[in-house]
Amino acid sequence: MNLAEGVQVVSFGLLAVMMIGAALGVVLLQNIVYSAFLLGGVFMSMAGLYLLLNADFVAAAQVLIYVGSVNVLILFGIMLVNKQQNFRTLPKAWIRQVATAVVCVGLFGLLSVMVLSTPWAVTAETTAIESSAIAIGEHFFTDFLLPFELVSVFLLMAMVGAIVLARRDFIPDLSPTDSDETPVWTLRERPRELLSVSGRKETSE
Repeated sequence: MNLAEGVQVVSFGLLAVMMIGAALGVVLLQNIVYSAFLLGGVFMSMAGLYLLLNADFVAAAQVLIYVGSVNVLILFGIMLVNKQQNFRTLPKAWIRQVATAVVCVGLFGLLSVMVLSTPWAVTAETTAIESSAIAIGEHFFTDFLLPFELVSVFLLMAMVGAIVLARRDFIPDLSPTDSDETPVWTLRERPRELLSVSGRKETSE
């Protein structure tokens, strides 16, 4: 093992530990803001792993799209809504926790079997690709143009929904009594008593 391979192994280990720790923090922490920040750490760790695989375009897209837009959108949605609500203890919550643990262990076992059964050895005939940006760009604007545009529309819909949820607290609910009242910008009628008194004074004079 030369120096370059050693640096790659150490970098992979650090990125893997950081990604797993941040992912556990996203799931286990009760503060949703901290979970959203740790989700950005997971995305950054994945971008580092993509760089180790010479996937420069995928790493840049990971940082720009997931960290720069999706994670920031989640944080804006959390901070704009700002719902102060205490979580209620659900009856028989341990059943859900056990089911979640079983699913997680099953997924981990499935991924472990896949990793161990896949031949990862690189042969001498394998040609390294200098940059995948050109090929991915051609696919984005030819074969996958519709999904690429739909993703931007979905992001816009999510942002508009977060703004609507945030501004809902500032919109007053109109009750039936409020709708019957006289609007502020209209002139009210003069009291009839004052009109009658002024009319009597004029006749007496």
